[in-house]
Amino acid sequence: MRKYIRMANIIEIITESFNALSFRATLSVSLILFSVIDIVGSIPIIFDLRKKTGTIESGKATIAAGALMVVFLFLGESLLGLFGIDIASFAVAGGIIIFLLGLEMILDRHIFTNEPHVGSSSSIVPLAFPLLAGAGTMTTILSLKAEYHAINLLVGIIVNLIVIYVVLKTSKWTEAKIGEAGVNILRKVFGIILLSIAIKLIKTNIFL
Repeated sequence: MRKYIRMANIIEIITESFNALSFRATLSVSLILFSVIDIVGSIPIIFDLRKKTGTIESGKATIAAGALMVVFLFLGESLLGLFGIDIASFAVAGGIIIFLLGLEMILDRHIFTNEPHVGSSSSIVPLAFPLLAGAGTMTTILSLKAEYHAINLLVGIIVNLIVIYVVLKTSKWTEAKIGEAGVNILRKVFGIILLSIAIKLIKTNIFL
């Protein structure tokens, strides 16, 4: 009897989720997340990481970023609370790492390790986190939960993961088309933008 009740509850939850699925809401969520993740603005950093490590594992980075987003969607507040971490502290920590990435790009100095054996781990840090699924993305997901149903957020995350994978997969081709001079210009410009984002993120969350 309990099995049937559980099954009925699961079916009810699934039905409710599909009923809550809205094209307009999903589109809004997807566009908001796309702006926050800013995969296009991250292209110079992706080029830089590939240059230092030799390769970017597109699948691993996409899966890691997606897993972080989904976990944070359902368990974000509880997970941070478990370690006694508030959203503001989490955002400041992510901001510091983004700040260091910006310095690397502007000053052409390596702060993060560039040993050959870290090619795999670099797909996780700093690419998947905090670049793709950083503090800004996490806090945005938590904020959107108050306005949109989880199913719309989940679909929005999947849409952005597809875009992320395509950009990462074609990064070598894109770099060849832009050329070394173009890449260097992009690195400097987006390095300054990254510093600005990091400072804003840190300032906003320190003075909450």
